[in-house]
Amino acid sequence: MYQVRVLPQDVMFSVGEEETLLSAARRAGLAFPHRCQVGACATCLCRKLAGEVTYRLAPVLTEKEQAEGWIFPCLAMARSDLVLTLE
Repeated sequence: MYQVRVLPQDVMFSVGEEETLLSAARRAGLAFPHRCQVGACATCLCRKLAGEVTYRLAPVLTEKEQAEGWIFPCLAMARSDLVLTLE
């Protein structure tokens, strides 16, 4: 299990290795923005400030977006503790 901290709300939740970040946030009762849950709508798009994620299917993000830390929580799985921002 990894710990995920979400800013600016400064809330935390736990996520298992095979669980998406969005699933874990919803399981924890957080009102995490989402819509399609398959990486098509970009509603859940947020920035990873610290930590590592992986994907079963890579989302459509440019190299620049990836370098800036943008991730799709509906598809991303944690590989370390994370700090995310919704701003």
